[in-house]
Amino acid sequence: MQSVYRNLGRALLALLLLCPPGFAIAQGTTTRDAQTHFFDANTGDLKAELADARTAGKKAILLMYEQEGCPGCLFMKQHILNRVDVQDLYHRHFGSFTVDINGSVPLKDFGGRDITEKALSIRSKTRATPTFVFHDMTGTEIVRITGVVRDADEFKLLGEFVASGAYKLRPFAEHKQLQLKNKGS
Repeated sequence: MQSVYRNLGRALLALLLLCPPGFAIAQGTTTRDAQTHFFDANTGDLKAELADARTAGKKAILLMYEQEGCPGCLFMKQHILNRVDVQDLYHRHFGSFTVDINGSVPLKDFGGRDITEKALSIRSKTRATPTFVFHDMTGTEIVRITGVVRDADEFKLLGEFVASGAYKLRPFAEHKQLQLKNKGS
């Protein structure tokens, strides 16, 4: 009987060693680095990113305003934005980029004007991090969520809320309550 357990242990160890880095067997989800797999490579030109997203049939551009040392930003990246199911949903519908609210990196805004990350953050009245701001295909802000989102299911619901156009009918908090009510009935 001991040899059966020993062989089972060896098989499990071999399986774990064969899994690619970033693969997690927890709660039935797989994860990978959020910075490289959730966010798109930022060219620094939001107007061009908007045009690319429009051509690709995306529904919106998502900007995540963050700052160094932000515990909420770290939580989002380590527990929600790192999930493959979340990454797949957001890549299907959105171009997603980070903006450092204290950053001096030069950008072109949605209108093609030169600006820094910090100046964009000030102009958009972003003071807390993380803040998630969705912009439609004209660059107009359509949905803003400030703070940590509870879990991956809620973040996916937020993505579906924007992608479906439900934001035109009601605020996200109301939409979320309606979805919970419908699940319960």
